[in-house]
Amino acid sequence: MRDRLEKTGYLVDDGLAVACFLALKLRRPIFCEGDAGVGKTSLASALAAALDAPLIRLQCYEGIDASQALYDWDFPRQLLHLRAAEAAGVTDADRLEGELYGRRFLVARPLLRALETQPCVLLVDEIDRADDEFEAFLLELLSEYTVTVPELGTLRAESPPVVVLTSNRTREVHDALKRRCLYHWFDHPGFARELAIVRRRLPGVTARLAEQVTGLVQALRGEDLVKPPGVAETIDWAEALDALGATEVDAELAVATLGSVLKYREDLERARGLDLAALLAVRGA
Repeated sequence: MRDRLEKTGYLVDDGLAVACFLALKLRRPIFCEGDAGVGKTSLASALAAALDAPLIRLQCYEGIDASQALYDWDFPRQLLHLRAAEAAGVTDADRLEGELYGRRFLVARPLLRALETQPCVLLVDEIDRADDEFEAFLLELLSEYTVTVPELGTLRAESPPVVVLTSNRTREVHDALKRRCLYHWFDHPGFARELAIVRRRLPGVTARLAEQVTGLVQALRGEDLVKPPGVAETIDWAEALDALGATEVDAELAVATLGSVLKYREDLERARGLDLAALLAVRGA
């Protein structure tokens, strides 16, 4: 499992590799929790690539409900069909109702598409942004991998999808949903691991630039920031500097490109007040 993920460019430690293996072996969802930008969402993409399966993503948000995540009816097409039937002189009400609520007019949303697509990887992204009602609905669906459409009956997944749930921990997700899943906490990586990720994702960036950027980001995480940068921001910063033609970074260039790695005004002001030249020197630059 570890080798297959790393071949996609996604580096994993032993704990995450074991969690992914067990998710496949036991057919249980894997619940990924941690700060934004530490690789939770990328894991689902890597799993899909490693398994050569499509990735189906459900982006959660406040107020999301079952119809937006599961299925809906294509009302405009139903109306056109009804008018066409009337024009053709069809008067059989039962026949019309059966046609209007047939499978051809059912719009499959991400959860239903995942049940009907074998194999696939289902990513339920940022479940912590949804409300309690949606969480309870999702728990029920993940328990049986079935859904009942009143007009069509029960639809069941022939083979359950590989499910990855992510949470940025903006709120606590209920224990019932966590118990259904295998859990993995995503922490910010150490210097060596983060550098390896940057080098893997950006092979064209010079070794010196990658080391300097990684070292600066590691130092910034030690500051009292509103939003400490994740690995995604490290990659963004190195990519931005490389796009400017830089093969290494100094304090002036680092300050000029801080918007690639820090996204809050307070964090930018704090970083600009730091002695970035000294931080670079500490990393041997």
